[in-house]
Amino acid sequence: MNGAESLVHTLLASGVDTCFANPGTSEMHFVAALDRIPGMRCVLGLQENIVTGMADGYYRMAGKPAATLLHCGPGLANGLANLHNARRARSGIVNVVGDQATYHRPLDAQLTADTEGWARPVSAWTRTAADAARVGADAAVAVQAARTAPGQIATLILPADTAWNEGGAVAEALPVPAPIAPDPHAVRNAARVLREKKNVLILLGGAALRARPQALAWRAAHSSGHKVMAEMSNARVERGRGRLALERVPYAADIAIAALAGYEHLILVNAKAPVGFFAYPDKPSLHYPQNAEVHVLARYEQDGEAALQALVEELGSPEATLPDAGPRPVMGRGAPTPEGLARTLGALMPEGSIVADESVSFGRGFFAETHAAAPHDWLQLTGGAIGCGMPLATGAAIGAGGQRRVVNLQADGSAMYTLQALWTQAREKLPVTTIILSNGKYQILLGEYQNVGANPGPTAMGMLDLGNPDLNWVKLAGGMGVEAARATTLEQCGDLMQQSFAQNGPFLIELVI
Repeated sequence: MNGAESLVHTLLASGVDTCFANPGTSEMHFVAALDRIPGMRCVLGLQENIVTGMADGYYRMAGKPAATLLHCGPGLANGLANLHNARRARSGIVNVVGDQATYHRPLDAQLTADTEGWARPVSAWTRTAADAARVGADAAVAVQAARTAPGQIATLILPADTAWNEGGAVAEALPVPAPIAPDPHAVRNAARVLREKKNVLILLGGAALRARPQALAWRAAHSSGHKVMAEMSNARVERGRGRLALERVPYAADIAIAALAGYEHLILVNAKAPVGFFAYPDKPSLHYPQNAEVHVLARYEQDGEAALQALVEELGSPEATLPDAGPRPVMGRGAPTPEGLARTLGALMPEGSIVADESVSFGRGFFAETHAAAPHDWLQLTGGAIGCGMPLATGAAIGAGGQRRVVNLQADGSAMYTLQALWTQAREKLPVTTIILSNGKYQILLGEYQNVGANPGPTAMGMLDLGNPDLNWVKLAGGMGVEAARATTLEQCGDLMQQSFAQNGPFLIELVI
């Protein structure tokens, strides 16, 4: 058995049965091992940022890590942006990165790079395999690290000779550490604050945004007369009818500061205190009042649901019915608006849908219009590195077993970063509906110009314009094997959405806004 074979056997034994890949020469023995050893689903991405984004979406829905297969340091570098987003989402991923053979590395061939140096900023665990005999044991530790709560990125660098040399040994799966239990002192302190203080906000993030923890947070807040919100950017929120109509901290600095201005205490559950996405002249970086006290009920690595359960027991909070979100939205009509598109989506999305949201500026008001939609999951851009939406949707569809419709709300500018994900959707016949919000410009940057106090002229405006030539999304999608159509009204968009929901494979709607 060679090192690559021991790696595949160990990954499978550790519960990793999906590999998102873009291989090269140094990974050929790993690829060959995948061919010989049954059990691993292999999904090809046509660029490494597609691969890492798919692994992020997969973890968010499957709740377990996939492997990525990346080609040397530059291949890892291509995937760093979506690894950054995955780190912010706290997604578990096992990166397998090929490298020069150990004896070839000192010769400084063209692809030789500081692969460990590039991996460390996005990885909680990084190791370079030393020899074939150790590859299996290294892989078991990598999976254990990736599965450690709340989810971490582990990067195993595999020199080519450690893959092709004989002497590999399969390692047994290592135990998965349980999430850290809540601190009784933190629970008692949070209960005291809710009982005794005024203007308290319970802020949820991470795993606390599943349906049951939300209901527990509402129960605690309702019994004490306080409020609950979600962080601005979240890996996965369970939403829709029968769940809490939860608003998130706004993106825009002025709106966020106003929304949080009245709170004197923040209780954090798998969340951090809100700060600005960017710094702006003459605006505070902290979006909550400087004199507000911040209390941590559960850190990211702690069991937020258990902490909230302990909190309601400490408070003696009675069962509380969630507020009614109102009737299901009615489809929008006429020219596309953010509110109209959100209502159309809320009216039509099937129960159990997954929304992968990279709508950027157009979608900031989508939450308010979709609280009463059918039950669904909403995945957001977590790290701010655009180009996550299409790969995220692709990986989420696979992570959900291909049984749930995924709707990718996608800004046109950021879609061009990872357009190749459409090809993977077509190849894998995934149930993904992509709605391109086509305005032909980097709209978010036009707003940011004003926010930072800059004055754009003709050259600057040209840098924010996606015209000349115009992007033709119907043709682009067709070239990737995805059926597509253009809509200019919400009625047309709704008809195309229904058409896409009725079929099994991917579909793209270019919505001109």
